[in-house]
Amino acid sequence: MTDSHLIEVFLSGLTTFGPSVLGLALLLGTLGMPLPATLFMLAAGAFVRQGLLDWGSAAGLGLLGVVLGDSAGFALGRFAKDWGQRTVGRLMAWQKAQESFERWGGLAIYVTRFLFTPLSTPVNLAAGGSDYPFWRFLAFNMAGSLTRILLVGGLGYLFGSQWGLANEFISRYMVLMGVALVLGAGVYFVMRRYRLTIRMA
Repeated sequence: MTDSHLIEVFLSGLTTFGPSVLGLALLLGTLGMPLPATLFMLAAGAFVRQGLLDWGSAAGLGLLGVVLGDSAGFALGRFAKDWGQRTVGRLMAWQKAQESFERWGGLAIYVTRFLFTPLSTPVNLAAGGSDYPFWRFLAFNMAGSLTRILLVGGLGYLFGSQWGLANEFISRYMVLMGVALVLGAGVYFVMRRYRLTIRMA
């Protein structure tokens, strides 16, 4: 079965069997299957607008699927950290994820759920392998994953039947949007600290 055919099967199942298919697709995608999570979230948002899905069930089951998949990655990092560091420790994505996690901790978990998503799996493994508390990982993971589901699903809802255009837009500009957001946040905090320093002087 080709990737495109598999995607069509899941999209068809989404309209036939409902939000449980979304949860399953996001779970399998998080575990490494070639299933585009963004595409399914956009489609789910569009289907909610068309009255084919209930938004609460779609968001809840989608979140459950992502959290289960990410938790599996965390568990793998926790119980196989020595093997993981030996086998994938030299990969660039793994090194970037480790550096990001060591520097930012929970913020790295949150941001990689919806902005720098290619780093989400390595961050899961890095968090598990660093003795980071699972409950804290779970909290940041749920917050970031819910942010992504609401943002991407909301775009699908807004675009309606043209949700394919939204997918194209996200594919092209999501990284640029992420960089712009991070830079904007950095400038904001620097300016805020500068103003506080002036007031205290």
